[in-house]
Amino acid sequence: MFLPFQFNIPNLRVGTLDSLLSLSDDLLKSNSFIEGVSHKIRRQIEELERASGVESSALTVDGVPVDSYLTRFVWDEAKYPTMSPLKEIVDSIHTQVAKIEDDLKVRVAEYNNVRSQLNAINRKQSGSLAVRDLSNLVKPEDIITTEHLVTLLAIVPKYSQKDWLASYERLTSYVVPRSSKMLHEDNEYALYTVTLFHRVADNFRTSAREKGFQIRDFEYSPEAQESRKQELERLVRDQESFRSSLLQWSYTSYGEVFSSWMHFCAVRVFSESILRYGLPPSFLACVLAPSVKGEKKVRSILEGLCDSANSTYWKSEDEVGGGMAALGGDADSHPYVSFTINLI
Repeated sequence: MFLPFQFNIPNLRVGTLDSLLSLSDDLLKSNSFIEGVSHKIRRQIEELERASGVESSALTVDGVPVDSYLTRFVWDEAKYPTMSPLKEIVDSIHTQVAKIEDDLKVRVAEYNNVRSQLNAINRKQSGSLAVRDLSNLVKPEDIITTEHLVTLLAIVPKYSQKDWLASYERLTSYVVPRSSKMLHEDNEYALYTVTLFHRVADNFRTSAREKGFQIRDFEYSPEAQESRKQELERLVRDQESFRSSLLQWSYTSYGEVFSSWMHFCAVRVFSESILRYGLPPSFLACVLAPSVKGEKKVRSILEGLCDSANSTYWKSEDEVGGGMAALGGDADSHPYVSFTINLI
């Protein structure tokens, strides 16, 4: 069961037949663009809501739910004067939506840039020992740095730990005996320290690499560690700020684009109806929301309401062996003008 709602289309400026025909050629392409921007913003809202962990909010247009706006549509005369040429109205709608799409791209790029920086830092902090940031795993007392001595950090595969402990003192000369200590381990590697003389550090790195041990470059700096911590906190705040701002902007912009889309649809219904039925304008526009299973029945009822004498003219080629292609680029031909609006 479904209820029809009148879709109020004002008396727009018809213009010439040539202008209507020319406009009809562009309507389908522009409709696809505007509809695409509407869906793009809706998907962005869904993504941001999931990322924020907030409950999905019902989308609104001019302060009312989308379906209510659609079934109670009122033309915005202040925004789109009815005495303006149809092409001027269509161009105005297209320009406005294109500007919103450009703004969306800039805002999403800013948000994604901060998110990418934060993800890169998180990967360094949560990745394997071979690549992650080691600053939060090493304490000042783990490092010895004097005029002659230096502490190196070795990444040892877990299966090679016994080999490391048995061989590190002999990888080069002047290694401090029993100086190696394990600081951390993950699923793949273990992090060890080793202390030796400065002048043999390069030889030790080479020998360690030959045995499959990785020596990570590391310089302990409390100032650098604090700076990284502050940078992480700043990025977390920036990400939340950008996400909140983008979400609020998307709520507002979705309403603006959807409203523009419905005005565009009104122009499309008006112009296609004039091309089909001629002047003066005399037609009724309605909004129907049948179920998927009920669409065929609804179309059958609509065809029954139309002039039966001319109904075969609008049949598809499969039904009558020939026919007229749908106006406005629709795949099917009917004795009435119809457009499908997908809200999901």
